[in-house]
Amino acid sequence: MRRPVAFVTAIVLFVEAVGIVVVNGVLATVAGNQSMSLAGTDPDVMVTGTWVMGGASGVLLVLCGLIPLLAGIRDRAPGRFGRIALIACAVVHGVLGALAVGLLGWAAFAFLMAVLALIVLTLVAYERGEPEAGGIGAERAPV
Repeated sequence: MRRPVAFVTAIVLFVEAVGIVVVNGVLATVAGNQSMSLAGTDPDVMVTGTWVMGGASGVLLVLCGLIPLLAGIRDRAPGRFGRIALIACAVVHGVLGALAVGLLGWAAFAFLMAVLALIVLTLVAYERGEPEAGGIGAERAPV
């Protein structure tokens, strides 16, 4: 069960990365066409900042999507860095979900919570267990 969950999580994160880049591209185009600025900043700075934010967010989501993809292929738990990255990604999705419910509505909240649930399910499914008694790496009981 954990391999399909890891693959679905990776696919969802890849699709979300594409969506974030597209949304930021639309926002950058609108800001450029309307010559929008924030507190008197140059409109070109707004356009560039929007593109950079979209690209950076997309790259981070792709990198976070590679972690469950590799975990599913190898059928092993992600390493320390991978677990920390997935936990950070889950926290970001939780915070964005809390903001999205007020700004974008319940559909955006439901999507972000579904992604959060997939990330957490991937982390829990590949939880590192204690070594079995008598197995390799098991500590011996004191005599």
